[in-house]
Amino acid sequence: MARFSLKRIFAMLILSLFLVILVLYGLGVGWNGKPWSSADVADGPRERVGTPAAEDQQVLFGDLHVHSNYSLDAAIFNSPLVKNGGVFTPADACDFARYCSALDFWSINDHAEGLSPRVWQDTLASIRQCNEKAGDPANPDMVAFVGWEWSNRNTSDPEQHYGHKNVIFLNSEPGQVPSRPIASQESYPIEQVPSVVKGVMSLMGGIEAMSGFNYATHESSNVPICAEGIVADQLPDDCREVALTPKVLYRKLDEWGFDSLVIPHGLSWGTTNPAKADFKNQLDQHDQRYQKLLEVYSGHGNSERYADFQRFGVKGSGEVFCPLPTENFTPCCHVAGQLIRASCDEPDAVVCNQKVEEAVGRFLEQGDSAGRRAMRDFGAEQWQGCGQLGNAFQPAFDYVPRQSAQYNLALGFDENGNPKRGRFGLIGSSDNHQASPGTGYKETDRIRYTDTKEVGEDSMLARFINAAPEKGGFYYTGGLVAVHAEGRDRDAIWQGLNSRNTYATSGERILLWFDLLNGPGGKAVMGSEVKMSAVPRFRVTALGAFEQKPGCPTSSERVLGVDRMQFLCASECYNPTDKRKAITRIEVVKIKPQVSPDEAVVALVDDNWRVFSCPADGNGCVIEFEDTEFSTDARDALYYVRAIQEPQQLINGDPFGCEYDEQGVCVKRRYCIGKEASRDNNCLAEAEPRAWSSPIFVDYR
Repeated sequence: MARFSLKRIFAMLILSLFLVILVLYGLGVGWNGKPWSSADVADGPRERVGTPAAEDQQVLFGDLHVHSNYSLDAAIFNSPLVKNGGVFTPADACDFARYCSALDFWSINDHAEGLSPRVWQDTLASIRQCNEKAGDPANPDMVAFVGWEWSNRNTSDPEQHYGHKNVIFLNSEPGQVPSRPIASQESYPIEQVPSVVKGVMSLMGGIEAMSGFNYATHESSNVPICAEGIVADQLPDDCREVALTPKVLYRKLDEWGFDSLVIPHGLSWGTTNPAKADFKNQLDQHDQRYQKLLEVYSGHGNSERYADFQRFGVKGSGEVFCPLPTENFTPCCHVAGQLIRASCDEPDAVVCNQKVEEAVGRFLEQGDSAGRRAMRDFGAEQWQGCGQLGNAFQPAFDYVPRQSAQYNLALGFDENGNPKRGRFGLIGSSDNHQASPGTGYKETDRIRYTDTKEVGEDSMLARFINAAPEKGGFYYTGGLVAVHAEGRDRDAIWQGLNSRNTYATSGERILLWFDLLNGPGGKAVMGSEVKMSAVPRFRVTALGAFEQKPGCPTSSERVLGVDRMQFLCASECYNPTDKRKAITRIEVVKIKPQVSPDEAVVALVDDNWRVFSCPADGNGCVIEFEDTEFSTDARDALYYVRAIQEPQQLINGDPFGCEYDEQGVCVKRRYCIGKEASRDNNCLAEAEPRAWSSPIFVDYR
């Protein structure tokens, strides 16, 4: 009898386990869910916030890097498991851009790998509806573009790493845009996760919220790979088209034949770029017809500056060593040695020296993440800001210097020594993952307006995955792209983007003009290429952004209603006064592109070539300058400017959370992570918002 009961109990346990696994499997493949779909775009007038025209042109502001929950990372970020933000669709992004941030244009850019045929058609339908609601196409209140993100994730081999690029199309109408996106990889990472594990994720985050995510993932993973050797526009619509390299991507875009731009982004962000990544390695894949612009600033930080530092050094014999700190960078291997030695009872003992060598060697052999993961007992503050670019405005996390905009602009040769240059205009955008284009209009609600995760970045999970919890302090509200355009319509904006008559801002709607006054054909605007031998003369005009009123315009409240305004805008909108902030100075950057493959880039970038102070009255700034050395140097040069606005409190304005001594040295760091980073804490610190012009390329003739 006892034996029978034990058998029966064992059988019941086996049956129960089977049922649990079956339920988890069902959740993982989305049996209880249904696909997300965009609701209708809101319909109602909005207040137009115009910018002054100059010589038949006006400045228009937009965001060309926005994700909805159709991107896998966005779906996970917004799930109850992480931020508990909800489901955000392309239609939500349209409403946010129109009624919350009051943009002039924007683009949706979900990751191509996760866009199934149904999801792509839903995205196109939302963008078309967004444009239909914008009024007269010749003078719309806003223009919506469509595209996707092509994300090369090869972080193990720097020579085969091509980074992340947004593909954007002029039109979204049937027959004027590809019938499917082009992915950068054949398999989607989530496809490797067992369905039972996805089911566990559902339970952890809430079945109702996560079931749609799982179903959408299952849906996209079932899309077969398109056959090779067939012209893109002749492939069936229900397959996943793949381009493993930029050259293949450009070939496929040529086959489609539609007007498009490809914009590299996340340039120096160490989370998605290997530490040894070098833009020179992808110059042989560069196509100037498509890659005309660089996203220099986003919610993931500033990728402008080239700083000549190394995480580890290599001697002539090939031996790897740990470099000494510089003014702007401290290698983590150096700090690791200090921490281990300080923890020894006898710092000078042989045993302690061995521990130091082992710790430093781990960093040199396996990299910063693995090295820090083996030393989890040390908190973020003890690492002294190692591995990060210091003395910079809101830098990208784990900065990769040879991916920076200045480095890219200075290159003149590819990895094989062949002459090759990228002539890039500069833009900003948000890289927002909550369908919220243009979030930088107010420094409020850090969790809603940045990619910061509500779960503690110093949790055990975060420490295990990244070993650098301070990453949570390097998320910002995001930037904007500004375009000098001859009108508000789609073609006028596209022309401004194509001609590089653009500039980037860190989120503030700063007005900026940068002109070459004595070009061969007369005045040349930012983004222009000219050939001359005379001394070039330039003019810069800048106006600060409008100060903001709290809340939202009544027109937005009337259209959205209180509940939807809270969900979309957190009840704060772009709501300007008529008072402008002051521009405090203009900084001029001069770069001389390489004339030989072995010419050191560090000597070619003059980051503060000229600096001009501006009146502090808020009435703007106009300065002129010339380069008398251009004619005597007899070599090509390019120039761009930064317009620096008066200091204000910014979310993660100081990502290091420094406390300074009387000499201005950071003596203590208090990263805004973990318990410090509560939902109510916006991690504000004083910093200087700014705008970066596109370069003017002056070739010596």
